[in-house]
Amino acid sequence: MQCFSIEAGKPALREAPVPELQSRQMLVKVHAAGLNRVDLLTAQAMSGGQGAGQTIGLGRELCGTVVEVGPEVQQFRKGDVVIAMAAGALAEYAAVDERTAVAAPLEALSQAEAAVLPLALNTMHDAVVTRGELQQGQSVLVQGASSAVGIMAMQIAREIGAELVIGTSRDAERRMRLTDQGADLALDTGDTGWVDAVLKATDGAGVDLIIDQIGAPVANDNLRATRLEGRIVNVGRLGGNTGEFDFDLHAARRITYIGVTFRTRTPDEVATIVRKAWAQMGSAIQAGRIRIPISVTYPLEQANEALDAMARDQHFGKIVVTVD
Repeated sequence: MQCFSIEAGKPALREAPVPELQSRQMLVKVHAAGLNRVDLLTAQAMSGGQGAGQTIGLGRELCGTVVEVGPEVQQFRKGDVVIAMAAGALAEYAAVDERTAVAAPLEALSQAEAAVLPLALNTMHDAVVTRGELQQGQSVLVQGASSAVGIMAMQIAREIGAELVIGTSRDAERRMRLTDQGADLALDTGDTGWVDAVLKATDGAGVDLIIDQIGAPVANDNLRATRLEGRIVNVGRLGGNTGEFDFDLHAARRITYIGVTFRTRTPDEVATIVRKAWAQMGSAIQAGRIRIPISVTYPLEQANEALDAMARDQHFGKIVVTVD
């Protein structure tokens, strides 16, 4: 089969064996796969010498048809169309753990739109609802809101009934589009007055919850923008993994600071996240209220061009790679 992978530090379309299945896995014929920043970061790390001697398939989420099932698979059968988080999704076939898969919502979404749901939905439902404990009537600020996961966070917050949703982006054109994706207010963190704008919008209190995808550059301003006994959930560190942190301000405002990642989660933990997300948001997805915009689509043969487009960082929403 054809698989977009990194070998000797170079991403390319290569021939690879069809994945062998474990007992709870399904072999899925991929129709569409979402490209994510983690794919770009993996490619950059390996081109810099990390993972020498390894071959790593890119892609983390997909929509496809089940063509074979392992002996312990119970939920799905051959011919079912599913979406799931799955390693090596930028390929003709991928092995999918049935515990992370759900039936593709093709009554409401195209295959491409369905393919880009799993990572964003699972990540942000866990961050906003489970870890962030956002409740109806509360306020939330999403740092890096023009990314697909940022858009998902705002839509989930709106679906829950948040009273105030604030999104940030450093790009003026993207900022203008945030209100179409659930934001009441769009701010530029490059503006030194952005925290004051948050405080003004919340009558001086600060927001109940911040979903942070930036990290170091905004860490201390996040503390200022969060209410007393509020919550910050760090999902990403696009601005850097390390930096200054005002521990005294953190303590003075009694803020709960939570970090999340999927890298250290077991399949059973991921399965729990998937079940929770779809139990609460499934009807909104089927009704079309939760949907990530597709920026551009590339065929698998042009996966390198898709990765280049991710590196240019000029897209709004998702970059999709189609396989058939």
